[in-house]
Amino acid sequence: MLTYTLRKNDKKPLYEQLYTAIKADILNGQLKPGEKLPSKRSLKDHLGISIITIEAAYAQLADEGYIVSEPKIGYFVQNIAKPAERPDVKLPIIKEHEKAVQPEAPMVFADFTSNRADTELFPFSIWARLLRRIISENPDGLLEKSEGCGIYSLRAAIAGHLSGFRGMSVSPDNIIIGAGTEYLYGLLIQLLGHDRIYCVEDPGYSTIERIYTLNGASCVHAGMDEQGIIPSVLSEKKADIVHISPTHQFPTGITMPVARRYELLGWAKEAEGRYIIEDDYDSEFRLGGKVLPPLFGMDGGDRVIYMNTFTKTLCSTIRISYMILPDDLAERYHKELGFYSCTVPNFEQYTLAAFISEGYFEKHINRSRLKYLKKREALIQGVKSSPLSSLVEINENDSGLHFIIKIKTELGDDELCTALLEKGIRIDPVSKYCTNDKDRFLHSFIMSYSDISPELIPEIILKLNEFML
Repeated sequence: MLTYTLRKNDKKPLYEQLYTAIKADILNGQLKPGEKLPSKRSLKDHLGISIITIEAAYAQLADEGYIVSEPKIGYFVQNIAKPAERPDVKLPIIKEHEKAVQPEAPMVFADFTSNRADTELFPFSIWARLLRRIISENPDGLLEKSEGCGIYSLRAAIAGHLSGFRGMSVSPDNIIIGAGTEYLYGLLIQLLGHDRIYCVEDPGYSTIERIYTLNGASCVHAGMDEQGIIPSVLSEKKADIVHISPTHQFPTGITMPVARRYELLGWAKEAEGRYIIEDDYDSEFRLGGKVLPPLFGMDGGDRVIYMNTFTKTLCSTIRISYMILPDDLAERYHKELGFYSCTVPNFEQYTLAAFISEGYFEKHINRSRLKYLKKREALIQGVKSSPLSSLVEINENDSGLHFIIKIKTELGDDELCTALLEKGIRIDPVSKYCTNDKDRFLHSFIMSYSDISPELIPEIILKLNEFML
């Protein structure tokens, strides 16, 4: 007979105390698999508790699989296979004076590896005002499930912006909204197929390759010349889809000329099922001259998938991106993948739609472009007017929010980056993003200046001079 001490004044109810006691006996082997438990009536008399209490304890044990009920016979202990216990491991006692002193991480005051937008530029007051108005005027719309491709007003606002800014004629029905381009890449792989060969630029943004590979797709690399990715390599690698950033390639900063763009379009049209993914991630920030037309517009809209994001123009934490699909892919997307829910909250979608359609986005871009241009000029002129100029070659591409400097040094790229980090300056070499031909980009470094404070530029130039001279 089971004998337990149950306390009526305990914080736990009696049935839970009984359940805990029987469970412990099962787990420690006191109650063997197949052993019959006492009947509810006999246990009631033995422990001096109610049948209801026993029924509740037995029911909980049965629900969790510790016992099983056989009708008109009783309750029996189940065979519970406990996981093997880990042997006790005695950790060595480290005396206070033996503890290793961890070196302090260098204080970074200038991070040229950060590509986030300047947070001081974010239009908080306008964004908050629009959000309050939308909450007041459209509470029902905010709480309704949006279409999987995003709310129509945001897609229409994006189409209008692209028409005015990029000269693109786009239907809102071809636009898919998602929380970040990484999410959209995953959708594209499902749409285009895991069995296709995807090609990325070398050097290039390594995250793209990782996403393709982790989604089970085959990924190859194509080298670049002074005009961008080399079309002949795509055929050699038997690529089906190529992922490029023609407006401002990362990390080289190359802007692909029109002739090379037509070469790529020719490659895409040579065989059925070939597509170009055009990543236009910072096209809004061409700081000099007119922006070149996107491949999407040059193509006529059947072989190019256009992608862009608001993380560069607004804020790194506003994870709103979009892709524009050719008509045939858009139709397939809505049939095959339209069941996916949109990953961007309605609150942000409606607010961004109003921000764009009411002209605030264009004003924000113009204001941001002016500030970034001043940062860029201050940084480049600071280098050119300092003794450092004799040791540095600057590639002044007018697009995007980074440029390349080539430094005359006998130090290796990693060695130079480590030494600069000790001075509080973080910088990345182009060779870090190369799979092949690293020597071609030796001593070339990426200067992402969007997150650099203008007030720090004189000190940055001073420290660079102290280090290099």
